[in-house]
Amino acid sequence: MTAHALVLGGARSGKSSLALRMAEAIGPRRRFVATAEAFDAEMADRIARHKRERGAGWETLEAPLDLTGAIGSDGAADVVLVDCLTLWLSNLMFAGRDPAEETAIVMAAVHASRAPVILVSNEVGLGLVPETPLGRAFRDAQGRLNQTVATHCRSVVFVAAGLQLSLKGPAPET
Repeated sequence: MTAHALVLGGARSGKSSLALRMAEAIGPRRRFVATAEAFDAEMADRIARHKRERGAGWETLEAPLDLTGAIGSDGAADVVLVDCLTLWLSNLMFAGRDPAEETAIVMAAVHASRAPVILVSNEVGLGLVPETPLGRAFRDAQGRLNQTVATHCRSVVFVAAGLQLSLKGPAPET
C-alpha cells in the first residue's frame, strides 16, 4: 500500500516547505500539482517565484479543478504533491460543484496512485467565525474536507511557526 500524507497549517506556517522536503526525500521524479490561478500580476509573480524555488526535478501541472487527472497523469512520478486543497475547494465552490462528491472522486484517485501523494491544506477553523454566510460555508466545507482527507492518509502533520506536530502516523522524513 502506498502511504499518503496530509500537511495542515495556517497561512505562512511552513506547511508547503515541509511538504516539499517530504517529497524530495521520496525520490527524484516529483510532480507538483498547483491549484492556484494567476488572476493578477502579484499572483503570477508568486507562482513564477515558487516554480523557480522548486528547481529541477519537479514537473508542474496546473489543476485548479481537475485534481483527479493531475494525480493520475501517466504514473511516471515517484511522488505527487498537491498544493493546496484550500484553493481547490475555493475553486470548486465558485464553480458550483459539490465538495463532498469531488473529494470522494479525488480520494479514489489518491488511492489508485502508484506514487505516494502529499496533500497540503489550510486549517481555517482556528480563527474567528466568518461574518458572511459564504465565509461560514467555506470554513465548514474546509473542515469537512480536511477531516475526510485525514481519514484516508497514513500520516497527518500540523505545522505552526515552521514547527511540525505529527497528528497521525509516523513523523515525515525530510
